[in-house]
Amino acid sequence: MTMLPSLLVVEDEPDIAEAVAEYMAANGLAVRTAGDVAAARALIAKAMPDVAMLDIALPGEDGLSLARSLRSAHGQSIGIIMVTAASDVVDRVVGLEIGADDYVAKPFDLRELLARVRAVLRRVQATRAAIALPARPAERLPFGPHVVDLAARKLIDDQGAEISLTAMEFDLVQAFAERPGRVLTRAQLLDIAHPGGSDPFDRSIDVRITRLRRKIERNPDAPALIRTVRGAGYVFEG
Repeated sequence: MTMLPSLLVVEDEPDIAEAVAEYMAANGLAVRTAGDVAAARALIAKAMPDVAMLDIALPGEDGLSLARSLRSAHGQSIGIIMVTAASDVVDRVVGLEIGADDYVAKPFDLRELLARVRAVLRRVQATRAAIALPARPAERLPFGPHVVDLAARKLIDDQGAEISLTAMEFDLVQAFAERPGRVLTRAQLLDIAHPGGSDPFDRSIDVRITRLRRKIERNPDAPALIRTVRGAGYVFEG
């Protein structure tokens, strides 16, 4: 059975939420709605949506806060569309800066909204497909000026000397070397390097990346191999 793409609508105005849900469901999406961030988090804990449509002006915790935590935890594997009032230019800019894919201003046209949701869905599906690609089989992989010896679990520098790494650091190097050019979120790195292990919200991955950079980068303060992608995660530039 083919699963429908899913949309989470976080909107505190019931009339708007109902209209969006009915229209999107009629056009082939599985829709859930929440009136505030707490309810949205409860729904997300049960099943991650493909796209989240977040009103910024929500009671209590606002939509920007939820967008920030979703992008930090799940990177580009979830689509985020912010909903703003027509005059809230600052909110729109902030939303895009923290990683929203798109925004719509109230009042919006449902046909236009559907087109925007579908566009974000295509981006999300492409990202997930790239992450899901199997790592290329090889015994030795290039890692900038270094070489990763997978069989021996060693990282060799351009002079032929071994760079001393912990087991966790080598797992990170291997994860990046096998997926060059792909943005990997903290959650994905933990899943790849430690399947079934750490909490996917564990920010200790940042500490591990910092320590790894000190060993492999010519200038750890301006990393060229493992680059931070703001609001998304990390990418190995090769």
